[in-house]
Amino acid sequence: MTERATWTQFKRHKGALIGVGVLGFVTLGVLLGDLLWGLDPQKLDIRNKNLRPIYTAIWDSAAAVQWAHPLGTDHLGRDALANMIAGGRTSLAVGWVAMSLSLLIGTVIGVLAGYFRRLDGLLMRFTDLVLSLPILPLLLVAVTLFRDQLRSTFGPEQGMFILIVGVVGLTSWMQTARIVRSEVLALKEREFILAAHSIGTTPGAIIRRHLLPNVISPIMVSATLGLATAIITESALSFLGVGFPPDYPTWGKMLADAVPRMDQYPERVILPGLAISLTVLSVNYIGDGLRDALDPRIRRR
Repeated sequence: MTERATWTQFKRHKGALIGVGVLGFVTLGVLLGDLLWGLDPQKLDIRNKNLRPIYTAIWDSAAAVQWAHPLGTDHLGRDALANMIAGGRTSLAVGWVAMSLSLLIGTVIGVLAGYFRRLDGLLMRFTDLVLSLPILPLLLVAVTLFRDQLRSTFGPEQGMFILIVGVVGLTSWMQTARIVRSEVLALKEREFILAAHSIGTTPGAIIRRHLLPNVISPIMVSATLGLATAIITESALSFLGVGFPPDYPTWGKMLADAVPRMDQYPERVILPGLAISLTVLSVNYIGDGLRDALDPRIRRR
């Protein structure tokens, strides 16, 4: 019954339903896009460089060439659609993995701080310390310090993926920790937790059986915010040129490459920027819908 009421409340949030559709379309597009559009995103075609999207030349004699590159090509002749697909795959992979890492760290710290009073002060002061740090300069310093070592160990792409995921995940867990801590502080005074204490249930069993299942709702809402933050952070790092290698497509890297020629080819900025904006906006709307659907006070109202 509870699941049915939650789904009914979620369906009432039109923005959340649209967000699910947009995020699903983007995710399927980047995962299955290679099956429909098999061009290599790193293939250079100097003879067909700087082509405009198909809509700009549909009445032109060059339209036949444009159909081979419907979103145009960049200054090196690389197909824009293939780069959008490959770049989206990278950006979403970074977002999902970094979000999972931040949720894991935040949940562990939040549960420990909320349940064990002797750890609360230490863990929350550490959380406050990390919150007070300037995140973007910290990210730039971490990438500069560890980039070469990870590249030499895991390769240029895999090394940067591990580094960016680790840096983003380690700097975005604080909000989750605070939310989980507040929920655990309220839950541990409830009757079913006190009853579990009275029959000698160990703290580990209480956390696994009673606390974690009851903090899933705020964790799910925090997950949507964490995914959006991770995507934006990865795009910012790639835009600043400290992310993946120059020939490795991401949405942020496409934006950085398009800036010098944005007055001549504005679509090169609009397309990846629109993809980032729509993805983040859809994730935020899904988070709003989950918050409303999982809040019993709103569901009763």
